[in-house]
Amino acid sequence: MDDDNKISRKAVLRAALAAGVAVPAALVAGPALARDATQTGKPPELTPSCEEGDEPTPPQMEGPYFKPNSPQRTSLVGPGTPGTRLTVSGYVFGLACLPVARALLDFWQADVNGAYDNVGYNFRGHQFTDANGAFRLSTIVPGLYPGRTRHIHVKVQAPGRPILTTQLYFPNEPRNNTDPIFDARLLMNVRDAPPGKEAAFDFVLNVPQNPSPTTTPPPGGTTWAAGASYAAGVRVTYDGRGYVCLQSHTAQPGWEPPSAPSLWRAD
Repeated sequence: MDDDNKISRKAVLRAALAAGVAVPAALVAGPALARDATQTGKPPELTPSCEEGDEPTPPQMEGPYFKPNSPQRTSLVGPGTPGTRLTVSGYVFGLACLPVARALLDFWQADVNGAYDNVGYNFRGHQFTDANGAFRLSTIVPGLYPGRTRHIHVKVQAPGRPILTTQLYFPNEPRNNTDPIFDARLLMNVRDAPPGKEAAFDFVLNVPQNPSPTTTPPPGGTTWAAGASYAAGVRVTYDGRGYVCLQSHTAQPGWEPPSAPSLWRAD
């Protein structure tokens, strides 16, 4: 991927942030996120980058508490659920740093007392990424139990691809230094967001992708096309309707003007 492509993908993700499908921009000051590696092209110290050819998110053991057939839901808490509220959000990418739509994420974790529900499905649930590869989970900060640091379990699967089983960790936890399977590459980016906390993590799956080459619209052409580079203020037509570009980016399938209001305004 060339530098222009990397910057443009970063711009598209920031536009998605503005549309409310990802975490607050303030989170980028903590551990590196996969989406931010597209800006410098340098592998971050923690969360794997998504330059084509880089290593995907590392797997970890499933543990003894996984249960299949969890309910589909994006919130694992109710009005009276005890514990510090936590929102985890981010993206699922393939190896070319393109988002993976309809990827499955199945989460399970301990309650505030460090106990897992092995009878029902408390603090268990699965969801799917949206068209931009984004996910969002409402839960609590899990409690501790003997021998482990604080963590959240997750299985992630792109459609028709193998399952990644891994765990997500919290920074600045004392037990991170003594947990035998703790992996700093799986640290979430966490910040206080009263009355709770917000966390971000981007998964990079071992899914080959072939991004469309960057092109420019033909001379005099104004029809929107995937792979074309658009600058702010450029006008295009799509399905017979005119649109104005709001932010410079390289067009990708799934971000057509009618479905990307953060990038295009009807003219």
